Amino acid sequence: MPAKKTAAAKKSKSFEESLWDTATKLRSSVESSEYKHVVLSLIFLKFVSDKFEERRAELIAEGKEKYTDMVEFYTMQNIFYLPETARWTYISEHAKQDDLALKIDTALALVEKSNASLKGALPDNYFTRLRLDASKLAALIDAINNIDTCLPAGRPSHGMQEDVVGRVYEYFLGKFAASEGKLGGEFYTPKCVVQLIAEMIEPYKGKIYDPCCGSGGMFVQSLKFVESHHGNTKDISVYGQEMTNTTYKLAKMNLAVRGLSANLGDVPADTFFKDQHPDLKADYIMANPPFNLKDWRGPDELVHDARWGGYETPPTGNANYAWILHMVSKLSEHGVAGFVLANGAMSTNTTGEGKIRQKMVENDLVPAVQTSLAA
Repeated sequence: MPAKKTAAAKKSKSFEESLWDTATKLRSSVESSEYKHVVLSLIFLKFVSDKFEERRAELIAEGKEKYTDMVEFYTMQNIFYLPETARWTYISEHAKQDDLALKIDTALALVEKSNASLKGALPDNYFTRLRLDASKLAALIDAINNIDTCLPAGRPSHGMQEDVVGRVYEYFLGKFAASEGKLGGEFYTPKCVVQLIAEMIEPYKGKIYDPCCGSGGMFVQSLKFVESHHGNTKDISVYGQEMTNTTYKLAKMNLAVRGLSANLGDVPADTFFKDQHPDLKADYIMANPPFNLKDWRGPDELVHDARWGGYETPPTGNANYAWILHMVSKLSEHGVAGFVLANGAMSTNTTGEGKIRQKMVENDLVPAVQTSLAA
């Protein structure tokens, strides 16, 4: 009986789980916080290469072979143009060479250079610096090559690749976050939490904003919400900001894999000190700010910031209410925000927080509270 259960378990293992198992076996001594950038960058490169090759084949089939190296014939369909040495086929063909890491770094740099919308999105000389064992890196490329195998037999890949690679990317983000524990929460919010927020505020049409967007999970779930309700994803526009450079890159890759065009600001930056969307009025705000962030401003800085809008200045020792008031300042007239905070934010009276909360309630700004989110 146990043998049958084991066989059934193996049979039911998902494609994402199998790929994850392979990737973690190849990790060696590399820290999870570093290795996630290796794996996710390669998945991204595989995705953009597959889309490029698909479009290239279409042009040839249409008798437009002379246009296959013209950037505009790809960008017109929201596809990234890739020079020959930036394509997955080139990387895969040279996977057994000692300079594989250099070739990958060069490929990622070329992809970014050839596509303005990816500016600042991809790792810079990351693989060369990390010095991952060449044979294990080659084996990882072989494993990622198998992403195509989860496409249903007899079905064309066109139109499905976003879902396949998006699923893998999302699964890996969650697994890496779990393996990094508390630190993983800086770039990833559990899927169930994001789904609940989306269902509560229904981001169906308009401007969506996340002031601390991490790897972009709130935006991905907004896209899924629109699609599941048979809406048009062109009816939403995405704005966000992220302070950590590596997480900013993860977000840009994640959104590109999902086909989402977003304004995440020109650079990774602190939302409080370098607000890159000063005039934004959003219809929906979804956020999971860092809990109880200390020393987020100096004692004399941002005291009279316009974003506090007549409320008490949030205390230096905890940014919870600074995040809340920042979001309130970004809402359009009929906008709605859904966000996650530590439980203590509901009861604390430290340095004016109680007064801010009371005034928000009096101003009828709090339609719902879900205490289990912070549990």
